[in-house]
Amino acid sequence: MDVYTLLIQLLNGVQYGLLLFLVASGLTLIFGIMGIINLAHGSFYMIGAYMAFTLSSLTGSLFAAIVLGVILSVLLGAFLEWALFSHLYKRDHLEQVLLTYGLILIFEELRSLVVGNDVHGVPVPALFDHSIPLGPTLTYPVWRLFMSGVCLAIAAGMYVLIQRTRLGMMIRAGASNREMVQSLGLNIGLVYRLVFALGVALAAFAGMLAAPVSSVYPGMGTQVLIICFVVVVIGGIGSVWGALAAALLIGLVDTFGKVFVPEYAGVAIYVLMAAILLWRPEGLFRRT
Repeated sequence: MDVYTLLIQLLNGVQYGLLLFLVASGLTLIFGIMGIINLAHGSFYMIGAYMAFTLSSLTGSLFAAIVLGVILSVLLGAFLEWALFSHLYKRDHLEQVLLTYGLILIFEELRSLVVGNDVHGVPVPALFDHSIPLGPTLTYPVWRLFMSGVCLAIAAGMYVLIQRTRLGMMIRAGASNREMVQSLGLNIGLVYRLVFALGVALAAFAGMLAAPVSSVYPGMGTQVLIICFVVVVIGGIGSVWGALAAALLIGLVDTFGKVFVPEYAGVAIYVLMAAILLWRPEGLFRRT
């Protein structure tokens, strides 16, 4: 393998890891901070991809579809938290699992009724529909670089939100001691609603970004959900920065595993998870 091919695989691994972070950061907010085991989180990724396909077909612009899709996903997250998840905070985890698994079935059936079961493609916007040269014969798509840049910008924005704003302070306080925050007069219910809506929007946004690269197909949320739980466990439950480190690590291991040892690539990330948990059972980072 020459240096240019190695560079392309490195960029692919980083891009895949950053996309995983975008989905997993929403999951770690909901799972790690709110204490909700949300098996339907992968469905929000699927919903985002299908919204990109449907809305871009209607508007003729993927960027317009993304803006509308983010707004709709925030509203969907706020509604689901108000109607369903707000009743689960003090319930047993089994009830959370049953509810969120039921949501997976509902979303899949609605997807089948509204859009159908075909595989769909989403065109890359004309502005980014070209490649940059890497070496004499190899090129790399600009859209993938754009995806990585957007994911890094969102990671920086989440750092500012959680560590440098009043809302972030309330989120961290609510994660540590919900009852104490309530006794101080803060509306922790509203904070949790915003956190859940943010988590849904992040997953849906990741699906919109990935739609031109991975296509849009039934059941696409299930695969990403399993990997995102691995990211959350490796990074440390409740740690956004742990999710970022773990997602990048998994992206690189999965990408290079498929290149060098394709027959074992399917288990590489789980071997990595087992090794890290043997070394640090709490994950790479503690809760943010």
